This record gives sequence, C-alpha cells and structure tokens, in this order.
Amino acid sequence: MKFSEQWLREWVNPANDTQALMDQITMAGLEVDGFEPVAGKFSGIVVGEVVSVSPHPDADKLRVCQVSDGAQTVQVVCGAPNVRDGLKVPFAVVGAVLPGDFKIKKAKLRGQPSEGMLCSESELGLSDSHDGLMELPDDAPVGQELSEFLKLNDVTIDVDLTPNRSDCLSIKGIAREVGVLNSLVVEGPEILPVEAVHSEVPDIAVKDPEGCPRYLGRILRNVDLSIESPLWMQEKLRRSGIRSIDAAVDVTNYVMLELGQPLHAFDREEIEGGIVVRRAVQGEKLVLLDGQEVELTPDTLVIADHAKPIAIAGVMGGEHSGVSERTRDLILEAAYFDPITLAGKARHYGLHTDASHRFERGVDYELARDAMERATALLMSIVGGEPGDIVEVVSKQDLPEDCTVDLRETRVADVLGLEIDRTTVEEILTRLGLHIDKLLKDGWRVHVPSFRPDISIEEDLIEEIGRIYGYNNLPVTEPTGSLGLRPQEEAVRPVSAIQSYFVACGYQEAITYSFVDPKVQGLIDPEREGIALANPISSDLSVMRTSLWSGLLKTVAYNQNRQQPRIRLFETGLRFVKDGDRIDQQPMLAGVIAGGQLPENWANGRRNADFFDVKGELESLFQLLGIEVQFLASQHPALHPGQTAELMRDGEHVGWLGTLHPQVQKKLELNGTILMFELFLNSVVSGYVPNFKDISKFPEVRRDLAIIIGSDVGFADVERVAKKHAGEHLTALRAFDVYEGESLGEGNRSLALSLFWQHPERTLNEEEVHSLFNGVIDALREELGATLRS
Repeated sequence: MKFSEQWLREWVNPANDTQALMDQITMAGLEVDGFEPVAGKFSGIVVGEVVSVSPHPDADKLRVCQVSDGAQTVQVVCGAPNVRDGLKVPFAVVGAVLPGDFKIKKAKLRGQPSEGMLCSESELGLSDSHDGLMELPDDAPVGQELSEFLKLNDVTIDVDLTPNRSDCLSIKGIAREVGVLNSLVVEGPEILPVEAVHSEVPDIAVKDPEGCPRYLGRILRNVDLSIESPLWMQEKLRRSGIRSIDAAVDVTNYVMLELGQPLHAFDREEIEGGIVVRRAVQGEKLVLLDGQEVELTPDTLVIADHAKPIAIAGVMGGEHSGVSERTRDLILEAAYFDPITLAGKARHYGLHTDASHRFERGVDYELARDAMERATALLMSIVGGEPGDIVEVVSKQDLPEDCTVDLRETRVADVLGLEIDRTTVEEILTRLGLHIDKLLKDGWRVHVPSFRPDISIEEDLIEEIGRIYGYNNLPVTEPTGSLGLRPQEEAVRPVSAIQSYFVACGYQEAITYSFVDPKVQGLIDPEREGIALANPISSDLSVMRTSLWSGLLKTVAYNQNRQQPRIRLFETGLRFVKDGDRIDQQPMLAGVIAGGQLPENWANGRRNADFFDVKGELESLFQLLGIEVQFLASQHPALHPGQTAELMRDGEHVGWLGTLHPQVQKKLELNGTILMFELFLNSVVSGYVPNFKDISKFPEVRRDLAIIIGSDVGFADVERVAKKHAGEHLTALRAFDVYEGESLGEGNRSLALSLFWQHPERTLNEEEVHSLFNGVIDALREELGATLRS
C-alpha cells in the first residue's frame, strides 16, 4: 500500500516527523517497506505563463515563446508540441537547478536567445512522462514556487501489509491506526447522500448471491469525460503509484485508495439490457481493459449484461464496456465479493490488480454505499452529470455475520505479562473502532466492526491491545516450567542415523517438491491416482507425489544435463496416498544411483554401480538398524522386469529395489543404468535393543558343505533352512563359493557353505556337531531338493 504522507496528514496530523511516523507505524505491525520523495531535487522553478508563441525563424520544430514569471517576461526557445498561448507551465528561470544538478543558464538556440526552460514532468522527476510540457491549472498563481504550489515537500510511504490487515489498504485505515497510536481524532471528508435528479435505475440481477452478497449500481447521465481530473487528484494518485487516465477511472481509483472500496464505471451505451452477476459459461471469452483476451472458466464470477460478460468480478473490467471521452452516461458499480470465491482468480488469468488485491483479502461489507456516494459527488464536481437512485441487491444470509468476542481481563494479563488498566483497555478498543457492547464481571463483550474481518477470537483482541499499548512497553519475562524429556524407544533408530549412513556411503541428500508432474508420476506409479492441487504453482507441479522417485528422477535429469557423470542421491520425506476420503501421509526413504560405483581416479576403475552394489548397501543399513529383510524377485511397473526385488520383513512389504525400466528411462530422457530403491520408514526404523553377553571362552567348530541345488532356489531359502535345523549354538553361516557349469547339469549350481558352532559354557563334542551337521544336510535335501556334491 503506497500513500502520500501529506494525504494521510489531511486525515490525522500527529506531531511526529516523517521518520518518527514511519517508525511508529512499523512498531504497530504495519511494516514500512520504504519511502521516497514525490519529486526530484530542484530549485528556482516557478509557475510560468506562456504569453505568446511564434515560429523559430531557423528551425521548424522549435518555437520562440514569451514567458512571464510574475515579475518579468523573458524569451524562451521551446520544442514541446503542446506549448501554446496562455499555458501555465513549470518555468525554470536562469540560475535554477534541475534534478541531476543541471543548471539553467542563458543560451542561444539556432541563433535565438533563450533565458530559462519550460519543463516536462520527467525533467522534474515527477514521472517518466516526457511527451510534452507539464500543464498546470489555469488558476495556478504565476510566479509562485512550483514546489509550494504542488506541495512537493512530501514523501510516498510504502507499507508492506500482512494479508489479514485488509482494513489498512486505504488512507482511512492507515489514518485510523495513526489516530489510535497518537490519541488523535481522525477527520475524513463528510460523505452525504447525493440526491437523485432522475428516475432511471439499472436493471441488476445477482444469480450467485454466495459469491456476491451485495451489489450496488447507479446511473449517472450527461457526464463530460473530456474534462481532465483536477491536478490535486492526479497528484494524489501519482504519489500512490497509480497513473491518471480519465476522470471516471481516476475517481474510482481515488475512492478505492481513500476508503478501501474498489469501484468500476461502465459505459451505459455498451450495456445490453441490464447487469447480471453470475458464473461464467465454459468457453466464454472476454477482452479485458489491458487488451488481453481470456477464456473464462466456469468457476469465475463475472459481471455480464444480457448478452455477454463485461468484467471479471473484482478483478478487471472488459474493454468493450469501458468508458471513453465519447461516454455520456455511466453505470457506477460498487459491490462486496466473497473473498473465497475470488481467491486465486486474478492469478489464474495472469493478473494482479488493486481491486483483486483488496477483494481477496476482504473488503468492508458495509462500505459500498458510502463509496458510491463519495464517488458520485466527486464525479459531479469534475465532469458534471445527473445522478439517479442507487439500486442495491443484497443477500443478508450470505453476508458475513457480525462477530462478538468476550475478552477476559485476566487473560489479557496472562498473555501480555502485565496488568493494563481497564480504562486504558476500553480506550484502545474504542479508538480502534471496536464497540464494547457489555461490561462483564471479568472483562468485556466486544462487537467487531465490519471493517475488521481479521478479529474473531479473544487472542485477536489481546494482540490489538498489545500492539497499540506498545510492544516496547511490554515487560521482558523468561518462561518458567519443567521441560521434561520425551521418552524415546531404544529399539527405534532415529532418521538422522539413516541419513548419516547414506552420507557416509557417498550419497548426497536431496529435498524435492511434494508437488510433481502428473506425467512423470504416471510413468513411475501408474496404478495410483495423484491428488490434484486446487491452485498449482504450475502445470508440471500440479499433483501430490505418491512416490519420492518422481522428484529424484527429475533431479537426476537436471544433473545429467549438466554433465555430472556420477549421481548418488537419497531423500526422506512424505508421500501422499488417497485412502477413501482421507489423505494418508506416509514417511518414505528413497534413493537413486547413476554412474560409477566409486569416484573415478587412478586407483578405481570405471565400473558402473549395479544392482548388487545397492543391495549390499541396503543390507548394511538393515544390519545397522538390527532388522532382517528378505529380497524377493518381483515386478514393478517402473522397474526392469529382470532386475526388481520386493523387500519383505516378517511377511510385510517394506519397499522396492531395482533398475529403472528401459521404456520409462527413455521417456524421461535419462542416460545409463539408473538404480533405485524406496522404503517405508516406519517399517524399517524399529529394530531390536542390543543385548550384550560374554564372549565364549570355548573353541569354535567349523564344518564345510558343498551342495548341488536348483538355480531357481535363492540363497535366502538355503540360509533359512540351514539356520532352522543347525541348533541354537550356530554362530555363523557363510557362502564361500558358487559354481555353475555343464558338469552339474542344466538348471543346477554348486553352493559351498561354512557353518560355525560355539557353546558359551563348554566345548562341543564331535557327536553333537556331527548330528547337527547331518540334520542340516537332510533338511536341505528334503525341503529344497539339494544333493551333496561329491
């Protein structure tokens, strides 16, 4: 919100200087983002009058002017296209200094003497306009200092408001705050009803009262929009960052800045039938005031006539119905639009207007009539006109309900840390425009006015009291209380331990968006439907991820496109899965590996990482976590059919490991072999509590075994059967040789195992070990069809 300091001081004028005023506003929660002078630094510039203009004898584009500065008339050579007899204009006399330290001296231009300079707005640092001379009003006093006449001893203050303080998006709102902070009365312009002089009224129908609970319209006939807005209004608009266009637009912008209510003016001749407030029809198009043509969506609230849409409600009007110099009759519009209905609509069409900025944050729903009366009076004072009656269509059940909040005196003291006198509290609330409906035994019952939609609970009122009382005046207190340690299960490993493990293995942690491209997610997880966002940042970030792989593979592509040969990434985060009407958020751990297993150097070869490298790293992780996980051959739509493993723990699915499917890899334009894994974090972080026992002092016994077994039998099954029948004193089982050859027969392989036994309290005898060893052999033969290799 940009505003002129002088404009604010017309409403309330504290004794503070500019810096103190800005500091005070900031400390009240309305942070000042910056300020700047309203004009460049200059001196010696007065109001001049062009007495006469004659052609330059030696230059077609120059004119020889006689200019009066109130004391004398001098000759000035000027090339501006709008110079003419009787024009009042900024006149830099000899000796004047313009912005940029440009000094005015006597000179000759094409042989003609020139004593001074007639100035444009850009030369004075008022704006970027350099189309011609700055034209001053006909009643401007000749000879008066320009800075005094235009009141240029002023600054533009830019306040960065939080979204909840929509009440301060106006001079009235800022003035109300300054008045409260300084205990001053705020004096704004008196707004009186404008008496109708004709009986014509606009035909208004509101078909979407939920989106537009209140709509006002008035016909203003016989206006003359060829008349420019007065200079004081143009200056106030300019100092607030708004360019002057014509009187109708300027007045609506002025009232919006002054009171906070956006308005719009339609050319009555361009309205077919009457005004209809409705939702757009699919496929309807509208050319906006900025010349952009948009195709409207059915969820967009529009202002239409009986034939077509003429404006996007609360955002921007249409070009066809806009006012121009030819306009003679106006239809003025003032409305209250539901903030939720308008939220995101301007952004959807690539727009952001002053009106949408205010409506999305919430406009005072009782303000429209006052704004209409104020705009009508201003327009009549500038361009004339004959007003009609105001037509108001209102749906009271769809308007926001009046809010009443009970405030406890003890609660104020508890939150702010000090007791504030009841009289002071009541004064602060009253000056803020809040109404104390009833004095309670321990507090107040406060009625919240319509211009403060951000106040709804007791803490909101306490916040208001605290910031007006002054945050610097609140005591500094330290919290007291016992901070008990939260219990943590020893068997559950912290996620930080898993992260540290992967970092130690040479991975880099990635953090990707929870929003992903639906096309990429369809390739990775085609069996699940992603949760679509209502207002996505962009089309390629429009659904919630059902797998961390979507973001990680996009990161791999980003790195490969920048010639990174070796990529090892992991991520911990949430995936989002629909579970009926509920969204299930599941913590996941995922990783992707591409390129060499080890960094390339003189000692390491260029061997790329393969399936078993990643499997080994996961097995080491599971050993660190103290859990047993089986790797079972399986199928996954995103993984290579022959290089996919499903991870199971105690019969429960806990994740996937595999190589990216070649077709998916081709569509994602990735290079080389891409290995991936994804685990359910909650299923793997819970392991066991370490239990320490003495190392046995008795000797260990080893027996080696070579068996011939089918190639389709996994080692995990061999290990399971052997451990099951090897007895409780088996300490280790290792495979030390695997052989496949023609001598074994097709579909067979030789597997050599070492089994180790050790008793904690005595030496095992030969008979015991032999019995256990033979039991393992028999079990492998019966359950897995193994035979001893001779």
